[in-house]
Formats: sequence, C-alpha cells, structure tokens
Amino acid sequence: MGTRIQSFLLLLLLSCLIFLSATSSEQKGDGTLRIGLKKRKLDRANRLASQLFLKNRGSWSSKGFFHLSDGNSDAVPLKNYLDAQYYGDITIGTPPQKFTAIFDTGSSNLWMPSSKCYLSVACYFHSKYSASESSTYKKNGKPASIRYGTGAISGYFSNDDVKIGNLVIKDQEFIEATNEPGITFLVAKFDGILGLGFKEIAVGNSTPVWYNMVEKGLVKEQIFSFWLNRNPQNQEGGEIVFGGVDPKHFKGEHTYVPVTRKGYWQFDMGDLNIAGKPTGYCSKGCSAIADSGTSLLTGPTSVITMINHAIGAVGVASKECKTVIGQYGKTMLNSLLSQTDPRKVCSQIGLCGFDESMGIKSVTDDGTSDLINEAMCSVCEMATVWMQSELTQNETQERILTYASELCDHIPSPNQQSAVNCERVSSMPIVTFTIGGKPFDLSPQDYIFKIGDGVQSQCTSGFTAMDIPPPRGPLWILGDIFMGPYHTVFDYGKGRVGFAKSA
Repeated sequence: MGTRIQSFLLLLLLSCLIFLSATSSEQKGDGTLRIGLKKRKLDRANRLASQLFLKNRGSWSSKGFFHLSDGNSDAVPLKNYLDAQYYGDITIGTPPQKFTAIFDTGSSNLWMPSSKCYLSVACYFHSKYSASESSTYKKNGKPASIRYGTGAISGYFSNDDVKIGNLVIKDQEFIEATNEPGITFLVAKFDGILGLGFKEIAVGNSTPVWYNMVEKGLVKEQIFSFWLNRNPQNQEGGEIVFGGVDPKHFKGEHTYVPVTRKGYWQFDMGDLNIAGKPTGYCSKGCSAIADSGTSLLTGPTSVITMINHAIGAVGVASKECKTVIGQYGKTMLNSLLSQTDPRKVCSQIGLCGFDESMGIKSVTDDGTSDLINEAMCSVCEMATVWMQSELTQNETQERILTYASELCDHIPSPNQQSAVNCERVSSMPIVTFTIGGKPFDLSPQDYIFKIGDGVQSQCTSGFTAMDIPPPRGPLWILGDIFMGPYHTVFDYGKGRVGFAKSA
C-alpha cells in the first residue's frame, strides 16, 4: 500500500512540473547587468514533495555540516531546494543551450544536468547540457561530487562559455551532473544551480562564475545585489543586478556588516527579539549567512521553539523535554539564579559533559543509549536558554517553569516547517533581528507561507530549526524570508553585506 501511495504521489508531482514563465535581462550603460527573476507560486504539490523529501531523508546530524572533505567530494549546506522560489535563466555553449538556475549565495559551483545522465529519472524532466552540440566546449573530465544529506550529485567538470544576460563568461568550468538521486531534483522546477558564494567552499577548487566576471572585467563594480518582489499580485519575481545596485529597489541607506568568514556570506548579528522581548540567545553575538538559495529562515532549535510558542505553531511534543523540566527544572533555575555559567548548568546536573578548553557541552558517556543522552543533553541546553531569557524579564520561578514546560510542545522537527492557524496570522508578533546595531523587523506577512484561499488555505511558519555546533555555530541562515523585505547587497570588493528596506 505504501508503495502505491508513493507512486501516486510521484505521478501527481510530475504532473505539476510544467514551468512556463520567462525572465528578462538588460545590460545598462553604467556597467551593470540586470537579470530578471521568475517566482514560483507556492503550491500543495511542492509542499507535499518537500515533506516527502524530508521524511525520506532520515535522521541527520549537524556534526559534519560544515566539513569540507578531502578528495573530490565536498559538503555544502544541507538545504531543501524545493522551498526555493526565485529562479533565472542562463545559457551554456555555442549555440546557446538554455537552462533555469537558482542564483544561490549559499554555494559556489555551477552545475547542470548532463546529456550523459542516463540512470537518474530527474535528468529526463530537465534541460540537459550536450557537449557534442557546442563548438566552444572544452573537455575537462575531473570528477566531481556534491553531497546533499544522504545523496549526492555527481558527474565531472567541463569547460564552456556561460552567458548571463548579455555577458559571456568564456571557458567557465562547471559540473555536468550525471547522477541526481532523490526526489528533490526530480520535482524541482529548476535545472541546476549557479553558486555565488566564495571560492573557499567551491567543490574541486573550481573558480566560481562571479569570480570570473570580476577578474575578466565584465562588471564595473565588484558588487551584486538582490531585489525579491514579495507582492503576490505582481508577476515580476525580482531582479539581480551584477556590478551595482538599482536605487529603485530600496529605501533609505544600507546597513553594512563585514564578512567574518569567507565561504558563505557570513557575518555577525546581535540578539533577536520576539514582540519586542529579547531572547538573550545572541546577546553576545551569533553568526548568520545571507542565503538566496532557500526561502526559509533557519536558526537554533531553542530560539525557533520560542518563536513557535509565540505564533502558536504546532511542534513535536517531546517526552524527554517534559522529563527534564519536571525532574531538573528547579535545580537548573537555582543554578542560574546563583550566577552559574549557563553553559555549565547541564553538566552540573549530569546531563551533559563540559569541555573546559572548548567551552562547549558534549554528551556524557555513561553506558546508556547515545541517542537518549544526546536528546536529554540537547533539551537541557534549550531549557537553560528559555529560563535565562525569562529571568532577564524578572518573571517568577513558577512562571518560568510553566513557560519552559509549555515550550516542550512547540519544539520543531529538525529542518521542517511547523503549521500555524491562518486566522491568527494578523495577530502574530513582530520578530526582530539586530544587524549592525540596527533592528530589522519581520512581520507575520513576511515569515508565514500561505497556500490556497478560504477554508482550504494552509499556513506554515517559515522558521525552521537547525543546530550548528561551535566553532561555526550558533548560526542563522537568512533566506528569502529575510531577503524579500530587505534589499541585499553582496559587496565582494569590500568584503561586506548590506541590508536596506526593499522598495
């Protein structure tokens, strides 16, 4: 029965793959290139595919999230590209072969399906690059593999001319994908990905397209900027400007922050407020990356749970969470009241170990199940954050323990969105990020996805949970939910990222 249902769902999803919208490009006399973006309307088929992808992916640990492996296989941030909404067109080869691509600041390689992709079903539903049909093709042959969770896109490098708008990047190295496993790329409405991240995370030490645009003098300034149109009534999806910015795309001045670690467009951010109330989680600073390759906004589970509670999102009830609060809650609270370092609270009660040299907690090894230990340690760590946040608000001990217990029912599943009541959207709180010392508000209309209308409508939170351990974490991934309301400038020349209110 399960196989029949999955087969039916697959046929349903394949029937929704027709993609008819077009993009435009324009090269100005000011040395900039404008690439029009198309926007995919959210639909139930893609949402179902997204959930099926996450379910079939199985358990996943963040331990290897930022590890770049040796050899020809490299890890990139695990993201669900099915949630990406904005695409653009490029061509490869002579005569030009047209492809639809995600312009992704969260990765650095260009890859497209190859005409030699025979065994992956996904390749038969997307445009494929044919080297034999291009007079400017140059053989490379270096093997390549990019791991996405449990699967991998694999193939080999080739060289050919890549055209973005009216700009031609000659002899660009890219990956011909000969294997695209899994449902993600089967139902995706894009052919491939054009990475706009730094070379440091490029698979095979390949030179990214943007680097070649700069080095070959194809753009006036070493800047590109994103404007994403969030108006559902407007067919224009948005625009990327290579070589500068369009003043019509934003209001006021940009707030710039320096890139703190090259690879992703990573920067430091301050605390996050929910309805004007500080969470305290990032009071001493957190890292964040601006990622155009996802529509979601990802952060530490402890804070996402607090957001879920505030917006009434349905989470995954955690037996371990209520056990920790019930058995250890008062002890944890007393430790915090006695000015104990919050990072050491859980180690003092024996749920976590503490590495003095690293200043981070680790799961104890007392012979019991590693999974149980890890769950109890993680819950204790989250509960400490919740309690510390409430203490700063001078709440009573009874109220703090009650609040922590309530949050147990709002813990999200890793990397998955939580359902919310569509009728409550207008009363949901403002969520505020602090960047460069300035507040950046997100309204419910910014962070809630709505599919359908009337009684058939479905709403989900755009916030998802993922815990990145030190030294790279805690980390926030700011996708289109953030880049939509805020025009984003990626200043490669000065090594900084800028945000201003979108026009």
